[in-house]
Amino acid sequence: MEIKVFVEGPVDANNYLIIDEKSKEAVLIDCSSGRQEFINSIKNSGVNLKYILLTHGHFDHILGVDKFKEVFGTDAYIAKEDIEQVELTPKFMPILAGMESVEIKSIHNYLKDGDIIKVGDIEIKAIATPGHTPGGMSYLIGDKLFSGDTLFHRSIGRCDFPGGSLDTIIKSIKEKLFTLPDNTEVFPGHGEKTTIAYEKKYNEILNL
Repeated sequence: MEIKVFVEGPVDANNYLIIDEKSKEAVLIDCSSGRQEFINSIKNSGVNLKYILLTHGHFDHILGVDKFKEVFGTDAYIAKEDIEQVELTPKFMPILAGMESVEIKSIHNYLKDGDIIKVGDIEIKAIATPGHTPGGMSYLIGDKLFSGDTLFHRSIGRCDFPGGSLDTIIKSIKEKLFTLPDNTEVFPGHGEKTTIAYEKKYNEILNL
């Protein structure tokens, strides 16, 4: 398995291209822009992009979905609970990023907690981790967790946007993510990667 990281979009979100090296099938976790350079990077990887898996519906993680659908024909998947967040995208782009409003039109496929997605020989498990948004979703591949904006290096996702809940995100992390093996690597939606063991010990927000 190969992991390629692309930092994209107006808030420098991490987009992860996961490649099954044998079949060259791939999945993209989050899709923050439709920049031609980003698209070309995926094309030049020589992969069959089978799925786009979204960690949540905030604009800075979904802005490239329509363009990727147009270019690659790839469907995007999200928790149904976050469709309202997708619909709020045109409202929040001018407020939070000073950008022209864009309506995202091609997200019509849903995932739920426990679903398994296969890409070549890779199995990806969807783990519902609400709190940052009602439909926040993390994705587990073996000992690698893609946590979106739920868990960061020494921090957690903000909960002051509509649908956010501090109590819920802490519950998600402690009951869903902190029960994973300590050596699990965490690849967050922004910033540097970390591990479950490190966050258990050093994440001050979760240790209050």
